Amino acid sequence: MYQREFDQKLKQTFPKAVLLYGDNDYLIDYYIDLYKTKLDAKDSMLTLYYDEWNFEQAKNYLSQTSLFGGTNLVVVKHNNKIPKKELDTLVELANKNSDNYFLYGYEGVAKDAKSMQSAFTEKKGGVWVRFFEPNIREGIATLQQKAQQIQLDIDHYALQHLMPLLNNNLALCSNELDKLAILGTKVTSKDIDKLVYSTAPLATEQLLIDLFSKKPITATITKLLDLGEDEASLLRSTQYFVNQIFLFHAYIKLNGHVDSVAILGYKLPKQIEEQKAQLALRVNSFSLLKIFEHLLESEVSMKRAPAAQKEVLLYGMLIKLQGYL
Repeated sequence: MYQREFDQKLKQTFPKAVLLYGDNDYLIDYYIDLYKTKLDAKDSMLTLYYDEWNFEQAKNYLSQTSLFGGTNLVVVKHNNKIPKKELDTLVELANKNSDNYFLYGYEGVAKDAKSMQSAFTEKKGGVWVRFFEPNIREGIATLQQKAQQIQLDIDHYALQHLMPLLNNNLALCSNELDKLAILGTKVTSKDIDKLVYSTAPLATEQLLIDLFSKKPITATITKLLDLGEDEASLLRSTQYFVNQIFLFHAYIKLNGHVDSVAILGYKLPKQIEEQKAQLALRVNSFSLLKIFEHLLESEVSMKRAPAAQKEVLLYGMLIKLQGYL
C-alpha cells in the first residue's frame, strides 16, 4: 500500500508487522518514531540496525513475555534483504502476542523489496508500505508540519528555498530545521543562504552516476547550475569521476575483484565501492579512451569559449560523453 492508505489504517489500529521501503528515508524514520511514541516503547524496544542484524536475537526477543506489561517492539533497518523464511517467523511472532510489534525499514533498492512483500500480507497480520520521493509541494507540507512541532517560525518561501539547496532530501532538511530552531527567531531565505551548506557536491556525484548508468541527466545539470555550480567545476568533477572509473576498470581487469583501498588509497563504503565497480564493468577500454579524448577537447573548447556559451558546451559535452557508453 501507499502512504495515504497507511495513514488511514493507523487511525484505526497499528499493524503488528510492517515493511517500510522506498525512495524516502525521512518517512521511513518518521513512521518508526511514530510507533516508538504511540506504543511508549522507546525504553523497551530492540533495535537492530545494519551490521547489528541478528535473526536469533530478534526471534528470542519476540518470543519472550513482555516485562512489566510493556511492549516488545523490534525495529530493523538494513540495506540488505532479510531472507523470507526469517521474515515469516518474525511476522508470525509479532502476531502471537498483543504486546509484540515488528518494523522493518528496508533502505535498499525499492524494486528489490517486492520479493519480501509476501511476508507482510494482511492475511499474515502485516502490511507493506512503499514511499516515493516527494515533490516540492509535498515536501514543503511535511517540513511545515515539522516546523510547527518544533515551534520554528519559518515561512513558505524560505522552505521553498531550502529544499532545492539540499537536493530535495527531506531528512537533511528536517535536520537543518532542528539547527535553525536554535536561533529562536523567524528564519528567512537570507538566513538559509548564510547558515545552510548546499549539497551540490552530492548532487554532482549523483549526476555522474546517472550519466554512466545511461539515465536522463539534463534536469540534474539544470538543477546544479541553479544551485550555483559553474561549468568549469562540473567539468573537473566529471574528469575526476571518469578517472576513478578507469582505475576501477583497470584494477578489476587485472585482478578479477574490487578493492577500493588498493585503487584509491582509502576504503569506500561497501555499497559505493560495489556501485563504482558495476559502473566500471559496463564500459570497455576503447570507450574509456574516447571519453578521455572527448574531455580533453571539451576542456580546451570551454576555456576558449565566451561565458555565454559555456553552459551550452557543458550540456553538449555530457550528452556526447553518454553516447560513448
